[in-house]
Amino acid sequence: MARPKYCRCIANVPDKNYFKPKGIPSSLLTEIVLTLDEFEAVRLADFKGLYQEEAASLMGISRQTFGRIITSAHTKIADVLINGKALKIEGGEISLRKIKQSTCRKCRKIFNLEQNAHDITICPHCKKQA
Repeated sequence: MARPKYCRCIANVPDKNYFKPKGIPSSLLTEIVLTLDEFEAVRLADFKGLYQEEAASLMGISRQTFGRIITSAHTKIADVLINGKALKIEGGEISLRKIKQSTCRKCRKIFNLEQNAHDITICPHCKKQA
């Protein structure tokens, strides 16, 4: 019997969760499912540019597990793009990470501060120490 999966922490569920090639009815497309933990891994590594160790820490998993998740996500995304398939984002063993809001003392704009954020916080708007 396989060991049960650990729950993976994600920041939020995407509001857009289905993508398909333009002009082809969904009924004619093969659908690939990208799990929410795979989506989060792509967001952290490819979009935010975090190293795997840092991203794995945010998701509450090991770096090796993160590596397997991101490889699986990249394979699925490549299959969708190269072969013109539909992509659906759903499912997976996940829990939502608690995020609190902070206000920058310099520019007065509000931004999200993740639970595992470092002591020194940089404002994403003005790029100054908040």
